[in-house]
Amino acid sequence: MSVPTIVVHRDADVLAKAVAARIITRLVDVQSAKGSASIVLTGGTVGIATLAAIAATPARVAVDWRRLDVWWGDERFLPTGDKERNETGAREALLDHVDVDPERVHVMLGPDSGLTAEESAEAYATDLRKASRPEDHGPVPNFDVMLLGMGPDAHVASLFPGMPALYDTRPVVAVHGAPKPPPTRISLTLPAIQSSREVWVVAAGEEKSGAVRLALSDSGPVQVPSAGARGRGRTLFLLDRTAAGKIPPGLGRMASP
Repeated sequence: MSVPTIVVHRDADVLAKAVAARIITRLVDVQSAKGSASIVLTGGTVGIATLAAIAATPARVAVDWRRLDVWWGDERFLPTGDKERNETGAREALLDHVDVDPERVHVMLGPDSGLTAEESAEAYATDLRKASRPEDHGPVPNFDVMLLGMGPDAHVASLFPGMPALYDTRPVVAVHGAPKPPPTRISLTLPAIQSSREVWVVAAGEEKSGAVRLALSDSGPVQVPSAGARGRGRTLFLLDRTAAGKIPPGLGRMASP
């Protein structure tokens, strides 16, 4: 796994706009090289603000949205259209404003599908398996970029400290008893996250500073899930100044104005 690079921006607003610019550049570069690209989206305040920033910039036209596969790192097990679903936020912020191919937007199904959480997780694992290619060497595509938020408890996706999902080697699991509502969720596991070519952990706010410090230390991923959020080729921790306030001495930092 790659060693994290830390990039610090002035505040949450600048962070969202900077990540939006990075996403556009990354997708354009990948599409130029191989024709299509894939991205894994996250929810949360900064995650949705980033998608809104993409929708707001004229540079979004540089991306061929029809040649983009959209996935999610996790989802709240709620009905389609529920305001708390990551999918709903992503559609309102970005996907409804660009010409994505509906067949390439891969949602995690909710209870209105008639599936249980376990069945929804298995259905998503099947979609991932169908999308993977021989060169991916596994049941999950090597995503071009995976966006992950991080909680004050250092969770990523819906992988919370100490929970059974952190020991699971399947690519997707149902999560029950999550410590923040709703308690039932669907989540990629660490092996699926680590299949990504690039993993970008995005965090803002002083309440995240302790989790950032732990994620960049020698902590184990069972107690600090974000410590396991690493990409095969590149890992970025994209932070605002307050979230970066407790970074351990000696770690490299690239500070923006």
